[in-house]
Amino acid sequence: MADWYKASLGDIPVDEVHKAKKDEIRFCSRRSPVLCRHACVTTSQPLATSIGVDFLRRHANAADTAVAVAAALAVTEPCSTGLGGDMFCLYFDAATKEVMCVNGSGASPADLSLDLLKKTYPDGLGGVNEAMFRDSPHAVTVPGAARGWEDLLSKHGSGKFTLAQLLEPSAVLAEEGFPVGPVTSYHWKAGIPQIRKWLLENESVPLTINGRDGPEPGDLIYNPDLARVLRNLGKQGSSLGFYRGNPGQAIVDIIQKHGGTMTLQDLAMHKSDFPEALSVEYRGCKLWQHPPNGQGVAGQIALAGVDCLEQTRKCPTITPETIGNADSYHVMMEMMRLGFADARAYVADPASMKVDNKFLLNTDRIGSRAEQLFDPEKAAIAGLPDASNCTVSFQVVDEAGNAISLVNSNFMGFGTGLVPEGCGFTLQNRGFGFNLQEGHPNQVGASKRPYHTIIPGVLTHSDTSELYATISNMGGNMQPQGHMQLTIDMLAGGMDPQQAIDMPRFCIADGTQAGVVFMEEGVKEEVLYELKRRGHIIQSNQSGHERSTFGRAQIIKRDRATGVLWAGSDGRADGCAMGF
Repeated sequence: MADWYKASLGDIPVDEVHKAKKDEIRFCSRRSPVLCRHACVTTSQPLATSIGVDFLRRHANAADTAVAVAAALAVTEPCSTGLGGDMFCLYFDAATKEVMCVNGSGASPADLSLDLLKKTYPDGLGGVNEAMFRDSPHAVTVPGAARGWEDLLSKHGSGKFTLAQLLEPSAVLAEEGFPVGPVTSYHWKAGIPQIRKWLLENESVPLTINGRDGPEPGDLIYNPDLARVLRNLGKQGSSLGFYRGNPGQAIVDIIQKHGGTMTLQDLAMHKSDFPEALSVEYRGCKLWQHPPNGQGVAGQIALAGVDCLEQTRKCPTITPETIGNADSYHVMMEMMRLGFADARAYVADPASMKVDNKFLLNTDRIGSRAEQLFDPEKAAIAGLPDASNCTVSFQVVDEAGNAISLVNSNFMGFGTGLVPEGCGFTLQNRGFGFNLQEGHPNQVGASKRPYHTIIPGVLTHSDTSELYATISNMGGNMQPQGHMQLTIDMLAGGMDPQQAIDMPRFCIADGTQAGVVFMEEGVKEEVLYELKRRGHIIQSNQSGHERSTFGRAQIIKRDRATGVLWAGSDGRADGCAMGF
């Protein structure tokens, strides 16, 4: 195994590990890929994975299973996902070899405007105080997950299971209680202030132990409110069981109580979209992503830029022997900056975009920009968004070969932290994805979908359109960076899914910090030195819970010759892969 992998394991005495504090988890174990023949699920929560495998054994297809898994994650990881957030998915149909989209993201309220935000959260300079807006009821967009799950089932489900049947195991988890995993416990506890800030001092805090504290690892959490919401959604469907009835009214009540503008009409008007998936080619495969309002094009532009520079020999070709060296990290970082610069300039609600998707993914345009701006000896490209890490993603491949990559998210941890009464979930702050500058295509406005960070991914063979892999790397703006790195790790680096997931990652976190690049523990010192010499501002050796910066990946790859499924699940989370 490569030196980077050995370094990531470390040489830590057992007794030393046991002396560590509970919150100082050492990520020092290794994982083998899970291999199976018929069907597979990989998620960030073992209980969710188990529910998915159970449905696959009952001959559910990938879409059926995905709905059951998404609901289970909403119960077991509410600090990342839930019915107060959005969903996106890519569905690969094995019979037609098509990749199809479900965009389950919601829009802003009809009464939201930039002028309203300027008056409500002034920054003293005629603009908007971004920090105040980020955590406000005005940042709540319509939660799209409930309708998205229902539409995914209607469009791609097998017809063997009702929505109620698929949601019931998760309702049981919420009602009977489930033990909280160590990584989830850490993020859950860290997010409790987001919920507590809306409450009076003597009020009981939802989603806590004893109405006060976040759960420790192994603590049992009971959420009867969420169990009731899931059962009502299953029986009545998303219109009557969510948007037009309860919890719709409870959502409107809590938002308006704190000054927000969302109405029942905003909720009732919500619908999912089914846009055409976009792809770029690299090393004989196509990477498929959602079109805007998602940010998948950022990773695709970066991947296409790497491909151009390799083909024109403007950078060394990445090989299994060279991946993880300074040259490979340098070209990926620079092309990721290129992708983010384009995404931040152009991506918005499709109705507001000033360029089309063909322009964004035009390989001649990308190649020209890459060759013009890339310097093999110097960090020269700028323009990055802020980072955020709170999302769940998972993969399913069923026994017919259908596959799904699905991402579901609150955005920043518990989102706003607002909990509608009697619902057992928090509301997202996805509106923070809007641009607060007048005239920008992504400018905050009425009934618009914001720039969205969550992106699923699918890889297919370019020549036959067969499935190569279904992938994701949750974590805000880490996601396109992760998709690019995982794709290159497998296709250029020759890694299996678990090796690709275990590979130390980089994350370009925040352009306002002079382009700081976070580097995960395990990268060689000489590589870090060389990247710094080329002008990258490096913050290295991110370890323990700091690894959340790099997200949590899940991959299922299908062997073209044998049909064997190779699955990897991220050790940066609590989850696992399972199959049969």
